[in-house]
Amino acid sequence: MTDMTNDIALGQRAPGASAGDFIELLKPRVMSLVVFTGLAGLVLAPGHIHPLIGAVAVLCIAVGAGASGAINMWYDRDIDAVMTRTAKRPIPSGRVGADEALGFGVTLSVLSTLVMGIAVNWTAAALLAMTIVFYVFVYTMGLKRRTPQNIVIGGAAGAFPPMIGWAAVTGGVELPSILLFGLIFLWTPPHFWALALFRNADYTRAGVPMMPVVAGPESTKRQMLLYTLVLLPVAAAPYFVGIAGPVYLAASSLLGLMFVGCAVRVLRATDDGPAKKMFAFSILYLFLLFALMIGERLVVGGGA
Repeated sequence: MTDMTNDIALGQRAPGASAGDFIELLKPRVMSLVVFTGLAGLVLAPGHIHPLIGAVAVLCIAVGAGASGAINMWYDRDIDAVMTRTAKRPIPSGRVGADEALGFGVTLSVLSTLVMGIAVNWTAAALLAMTIVFYVFVYTMGLKRRTPQNIVIGGAAGAFPPMIGWAAVTGGVELPSILLFGLIFLWTPPHFWALALFRNADYTRAGVPMMPVVAGPESTKRQMLLYTLVLLPVAAAPYFVGIAGPVYLAASSLLGLMFVGCAVRVLRATDDGPAKKMFAFSILYLFLLFALMIGERLVVGGGA
């Protein structure tokens, strides 16, 4: 590599970073789903929260998630530089310096946690801090480059937001919020492994031991199918604990069978097409499940 390319790979900033570059550090697409599931926890929780305090709680979840993303980009700048999917991110492309990204992420992490504690409650703040610590230290630094179980264990970080939203209202952790955590936790491996299947060359080149790289595509596909089958009853569970209604139960069952169908098509596939479709559907699947729960609660009301 040239000296300039080496500097970029190490995160040396080229002049001209924009506000948009710092927003990109927050991983806004990932953040949007995190915010939505956190909002769901807040809406589904029994009790009442002032709309302004609720908005602050959701904002803190968003900022905390974005802060985790920025620190993740700082730590992963070396492998991001060699992966096609991530090479244009702000740090490897040289638009934002590594030190700037780290400082940005740490500052937002501290601020989001403190504001959550002071304005909402300290249980929600503790869960938010745990989410950030888990994503940064357990997943990014501890698991991602060491084990094909990185997504399985690390997926817990993305599953905390509905628990945080729930705690913002109730001040505690209860069975329904744990079930919402479990839903996202079990959804995460087939979602990310679908991506890993059609981005296998990228992960291989970067030396990241994703399941398809280590165990091979066929083993990964079988595990994806298993997770979608286990997910069926877990996705139905919100109905049985009283935070979702019959419309949700019927729709979640149908969507779950469609998710299983995607996994079966991936298992039988000889190209990347079904994996790409499953990845796209997995995002829609999770969004629709939480949208249905929110919709039923807002229309019908009731409590857990």
